[in-house]
Amino acid sequence: MKNQLPRPPRGPRRGFTLVEIMIVVVIIGLLAAMAIPAFQRVQRRSQNSRFVSDLRIFTQAFETYSLENGSWPPNVGPGLVPAGLSGALQVSVWTKTTVVGGNWNYDRNINGIAVAVSVSGGTIDQARMREIDALIDDGDLNTGHFQQIGGRYMNILEP
Repeated sequence: MKNQLPRPPRGPRRGFTLVEIMIVVVIIGLLAAMAIPAFQRVQRRSQNSRFVSDLRIFTQAFETYSLENGSWPPNVGPGLVPAGLSGALQVSVWTKTTVVGGNWNYDRNINGIAVAVSVSGGTIDQARMREIDALIDDGDLNTGHFQQIGGRYMNILEP
């Protein structure tokens, strides 16, 4: 008889089998696949709401300026704060890129519109801008107060 090593007792084993680990990985993958699109929808709605909120705040600042001064401020370039509005506008938001891409802009006598708060150079698709327009106006970028004119999305203050 050869010297045999004693066998370890066959009791409960510790650890997981490869199959059990693979099942857990597949379940986690399925949960992630369901959660990511839902997260993206929530993120998109949040960005749309942020854009609309910022637009309303800026529109109100320009309208207040007009009422207090009897006229609209002079036209300036994208991302620049018009004279007399640095206290009324959230300058840190006005001068940064918007959540839809591009820069905030105050337009006066541009593209046949007397006065508008707009976004120039936006990188977002028209479907998304129609969603935003539906929150502001009528959902049609060709009518109402919020329109696409030229390469800009304009909230018209005075036609």
